[in-house]
Amino acid sequence: MKKLNIIYMMSLAMILSACNDFLDKGPLDTFTNDNFWTSESNVNGYANTFYQDFTGYGNAGGSGLFYFRTLSDDQAGNSFADWTYQNVPASSSTWGDGWVEIRRAHILLENVDKAAMSDEAKNHWKGVGRLMRAWHYYQLVRTYGDVPWVDKSLDITDEGYLYGSRENRDGVMDKVLEDLNFACENMYDNGSKTRFNRNVAYAMKAEITLYEGTFRKYRKAEDGQSAPDATGANRFLNETKAAAAYLMGKSFALNSSYQGNYNSTDLGSNPEMIFYKAYKQNVLHHSLIAYISSSTQLSGMTRDAFESYLFTDGKPLALTTLDSDDAARMFVGTKMVAGVEVPDTVLSITHLLAVRDKRLSETIDTALCYVDRGFTRYGSGISMTSSTGYGVSKYDNKSLDNMYRNQTSQNFTHAPVFWLSVVYLQYAEACAELGNATQADLDNSVNKLRARAGIPPLTVTVGYSDPANNMNVSDLIWEIRRERRTELMFDNWSRYWDLIRWHQLDKLDSSVHPSILLGANIVNDPYNNSVDKVGNYIDGSKEKTRQYESKHYWYPIPSDQIALNPQLSQNPGWGN
Repeated sequence: MKKLNIIYMMSLAMILSACNDFLDKGPLDTFTNDNFWTSESNVNGYANTFYQDFTGYGNAGGSGLFYFRTLSDDQAGNSFADWTYQNVPASSSTWGDGWVEIRRAHILLENVDKAAMSDEAKNHWKGVGRLMRAWHYYQLVRTYGDVPWVDKSLDITDEGYLYGSRENRDGVMDKVLEDLNFACENMYDNGSKTRFNRNVAYAMKAEITLYEGTFRKYRKAEDGQSAPDATGANRFLNETKAAAAYLMGKSFALNSSYQGNYNSTDLGSNPEMIFYKAYKQNVLHHSLIAYISSSTQLSGMTRDAFESYLFTDGKPLALTTLDSDDAARMFVGTKMVAGVEVPDTVLSITHLLAVRDKRLSETIDTALCYVDRGFTRYGSGISMTSSTGYGVSKYDNKSLDNMYRNQTSQNFTHAPVFWLSVVYLQYAEACAELGNATQADLDNSVNKLRARAGIPPLTVTVGYSDPANNMNVSDLIWEIRRERRTELMFDNWSRYWDLIRWHQLDKLDSSVHPSILLGANIVNDPYNNSVDKVGNYIDGSKEKTRQYESKHYWYPIPSDQIALNPQLSQNPGWGN
């Protein structure tokens, strides 16, 4: 007998368990798949399971998508972050979990019409199902490239699917766009920020189509990928522009505080939020703040990331007329220990932050912290150190009691999932990539972010060429990419996937770009001989390096899946 591949194995295991507790744990034998789909309330209950797909800051002790993902040029980890895979894994939850969620979406789509509800309601829930199918296919495609296309919940008779081959990623993403358009046209149009609705559909569409448009534009056949597809790229980028414009025309507005998007215990009143994950004291917690304010060494900001922030004159490091010396200064002061004021010294970077984009001072600490030179944020709690010297303060909240701030699995600040500043970035980038950006486009998008950050507006002509531009793109595209990097610093593993879609993954090769693993300039600390340095800069990599190979554009297909279905084939560079 043929071995069954992972799709069928998941199907068999999830015939009932893919459904939520309404299906699995009904009173006595009340609920079955045949009698469950009777009302919109039950359908809603089933769809609630999809909220678990948005990890936010993580649940309990688990890590989420913010800060923890250190495979980028923005952070150097306290333990070295190499490529996700060096060899082909035997199995992978990244592969398996995606198919589980796609099957969950198909169960919803196949049963909605059974429920007693209006056609409008049925179309909404079909929109939810297709939206979540699109979301998970997008993540599978960007991770693995070509994947099988499945449009039903499978059973043992579906051998054509179970043993099928991978379909071209472009064709799969065309189908993803069809799902996104259906969702945008049919989901409920309301103002909820914690429920699936039309705004969430448009936000997902803007993210997915920007990824796909730029990926098709910049890919290179010589690296084992398809040739660039200018027509397809422009089609997806125009969809991005339209989706972002829809959201920009709604009632959302920038929050007055950049940091307030990340450290608030109530994002419900934040006008910038489109969709967020709510946590609740003593009910649902995360551990992000505990990780960035504890004695465990922080994964700090890199020198490369620090240098990407513009100065307040609107110019980059190489062109500013302001003081560009990056050395921290020794400051002698006092601190309170057990209620007693004692002498203290800190290596301050307050003067460096004062002449930079405000987002930098709302992202990192005002003093450096590293081996044998701890720093206590807000003057209370635990002394911290960072792998690069730069501490991460962006997600911390001074008003929280230390019991809830410093304790693992006790943090309850809300996590943004989709929000307006990202939409502004998507709109501006799509316009620039299409080559039709106007000054009005910039003023209505990224220049609002720059105003909040205290830096001059961006013009279509830019007015200078940054010598740091190593991506072979126009001055305008380079500056918009800078905006995205600084606005979304440490967020959602964004930088890694940006480098993938821009075809710039080689920028993570530290043997070619060493500053991506270096940290702060500590030349003015004459007393510290314990920290590893390269010249005057902290070595955040602990003398390790990361070397790029083109195979890293795709994760390898797990070997157990190819054993089950040889037609899957392996990705380029990962062997047979």
